[in-house]
Amino acid sequence: MTAKEKTIIGRTTKASFPRERVRGVPAKIDTGADSSSIWASELHIDDDFTLHYVLFAKGSPYYTGKKHSTKLYKVRLVKSSNGTQQIRYSVKLTIVLGKRKVRGSFTLADRSQNTYPVLVGNKLLYRKFLVDVSRGAIRTDEQKVKTNALNREMTLDPKAFFEKYHLENQRGDIGL
Repeated sequence: MTAKEKTIIGRTTKASFPRERVRGVPAKIDTGADSSSIWASELHIDDDFTLHYVLFAKGSPYYTGKKHSTKLYKVRLVKSSNGTQQIRYSVKLTIVLGKRKVRGSFTLADRSQNTYPVLVGNKLLYRKFLVDVSRGAIRTDEQKVKTNALNREMTLDPKAFFEKYHLENQRGDIGL
């Protein structure tokens, strides 16, 4: 496949899952991540080894409450960028990015604390998409409000701000 036949997407985009009837979900395109991930809740495996789950969770604008079940799942050991490892279940889903529909593996994870309910990794992107980082920076209103509040706080007293957020926490991790 030539570059001209590949779909160009930005570093963030809106994703749709036609079989689940979910559209316009913010997705982060992460070429540094091997696998793709989607927010899922209510996971359990019953006595006949069927995996049950719901995409997203109550309170999410993308939550439909539709219960999914499959016997076609795998397990993956996923290492995050901060070094922690998780065991996750992986299922096949059909996703639409840009105007292109593809089927790929997604790990089911609690992404309730993430800005993007969907993360698209390089295995799904390979030979199908080109990522143009100058395109598509989806920022939620919540992100804008938090960033603006932090900038106001920093402007009032930069030294106190540094001591509060970075003195004993060089990465700047906070639970906003």
